[in-house]
Amino acid sequence: MLKEPPFLGGDFVGQSKGFEIIIASHYGMCFGVRDAITLAEKRAKSAKLTILGELVHNEVVREKMRSLGIREGDLFGTRASTREVLVTAHGASDQEKLRWEKMGYDLKDSTCPLVRKAHDSLASLVAGGYFPVVIGKKEHAEVRGLTGDFPDARVIEGMEDLKTLPIMPKYGVVSQTTQLIDRVRCLVSAMEEQFPESEVCFRDTVCQPTKNRQRALGELLGKCDLIVVVGGQNSNNSRELVKSARRAGVDSLLISQAGELSREKVCGRERIGVTAGTSTQKACVEKVVQAMEQLGGKCRRL
Repeated sequence: MLKEPPFLGGDFVGQSKGFEIIIASHYGMCFGVRDAITLAEKRAKSAKLTILGELVHNEVVREKMRSLGIREGDLFGTRASTREVLVTAHGASDQEKLRWEKMGYDLKDSTCPLVRKAHDSLASLVAGGYFPVVIGKKEHAEVRGLTGDFPDARVIEGMEDLKTLPIMPKYGVVSQTTQLIDRVRCLVSAMEEQFPESEVCFRDTVCQPTKNRQRALGELLGKCDLIVVVGGQNSNNSRELVKSARRAGVDSLLISQAGELSREKVCGRERIGVTAGTSTQKACVEKVVQAMEQLGGKCRRL
């Protein structure tokens, strides 16, 4: 089990030289994740529940779900250990939802409304005769859900993938909601250059919470010599925050809870920025900040 160690003792004994802690203006759990957790907890009170995948990509949240007796299953599997099953915040294809219902399961849906918007946008483009293209991580649960109803859809992770696209008269492009918007626009521009005779219709489906957290990170980068991102190791938007900081030349580290922070990691720093991915509970961030304060930090918010 994941446990938060006490802040006193172990790595937290003694203090490093004083430093400033700057907390991002936007950080942590978005409304889509919060609502998914609320629904799972509510359903678990009235029935045994299996979540079809990871409800959110955060180890602390997953441990909380397990403590409530909630089980995890495979969205692409053929059975669950409970009659009631729950689609995660990352969504699923209509095809997969229908398959579970036909197998006799009572399916509940916690798909984030902004992920649903991405599904609707892609379906609308396909209906309009556009060839479907999704910018994102090929094996990510959200992307697999987006492409599940469109077997011809292509997923673009980077510039190299553009070479694999078939020549089509019309491309309809959406993005995984947690992608870096500047990167998405760069790939769309590259598509337009590669296919000058084709129409490239881009629907911006990067969610506002992700954009807010990226913008808030930008506010920290010019002020800090270390960025601490609190989030799950398999959280795409948390990893993108880390990558953005490193691309800007600022050291960054990803931790899921306060127990992963040590005096050595903050030693010699003057200003440390703290932010968190959209699946991270604010309580986790607060514990990280408290640990840093015990190491000599003084906190302020932008």
